[in-house]
Amino acid sequence: MKKAGRVIGIVAGVALIVALLRLCVATSYLIPSTGMENSLYQGEHILVNKWSYGLRLPFMNLWGYHRWGSREVRKEDILVFNNPSNQHANIDRREVFIGRCIGLPGDTLMVDSFFTALPDEQYAPEQKFVYIYPKNREEQLDTLLATLSIPRSERIGEDSLHYLRSFSRYEYYLLEQALYGHCWIQPAIRPDSLPKGHALIIPKKGRAVRVYPWNRVLLCNTLVLHEHRNASIQHDTLYVDGRPVQQCVFTKDYYWIASNNSANVSDSRLFGFVPEDHLIGRAAFIWFSRDKESGMRWDRIGKAVR
Repeated sequence: MKKAGRVIGIVAGVALIVALLRLCVATSYLIPSTGMENSLYQGEHILVNKWSYGLRLPFMNLWGYHRWGSREVRKEDILVFNNPSNQHANIDRREVFIGRCIGLPGDTLMVDSFFTALPDEQYAPEQKFVYIYPKNREEQLDTLLATLSIPRSERIGEDSLHYLRSFSRYEYYLLEQALYGHCWIQPAIRPDSLPKGHALIIPKKGRAVRVYPWNRVLLCNTLVLHEHRNASIQHDTLYVDGRPVQQCVFTKDYYWIASNNSANVSDSRLFGFVPEDHLIGRAAFIWFSRDKESGMRWDRIGKAVR
């Protein structure tokens, strides 16, 4: 009996240590989709450092939001956060998303009418865009991708004559070079047809943000969901606490999160600004990587997430 009790005590102690480590130090996260390629691939498991931005205390439903050792988020960090659009559960109980931070509190981003950030030179080579190609070239394209060691992405659409896939600018450059000036892969949207950009200001605690027709729905949703204000749009005017406003002041810092693959919209284009209290931590490194078709990706294991 003493031996059995000792074994039970050891198992319980190990379980408690593991639980504390997951709550207060680091946790694992599975990459469920292709949204972060080429930084992270579907099926990879990553370790998330919960102290990257200071430890967000668990059990927020008991004592609210508190963070120990708060640190600043850096632009281009790949971070993990709770779903900002799900209001039916406590923040730390909501589903978990991952994305790249491209907008810090107080930053100004140029975005199009769909709130897609217009790329700058720093991250343009990795950002995914949609391209169109003839259906009868499908086999030739797959051969090209294998030859150039470009990961084969799934088709994301089609019409009667064409398929659509997404590639980064660098991948498209390689394909163009391989086709010697006879490139039959074309951007789905011409650069000269893109809408004019808007200057999107990321809310910073205590700083006013001007209301415009193109951002008032975004600001209204943020006020209702995360600032818990009585806000609504009436006759094309934003009302807060019953009064029309031309600018908003926020009580939290917010971030703008983007996917590497612009065809994947599980980012701020879908759920808007991400409040500071939703941040869990920064993606640290890959500890497991396996593709369903090709098997283990041994060269990916142990790599830092960038």
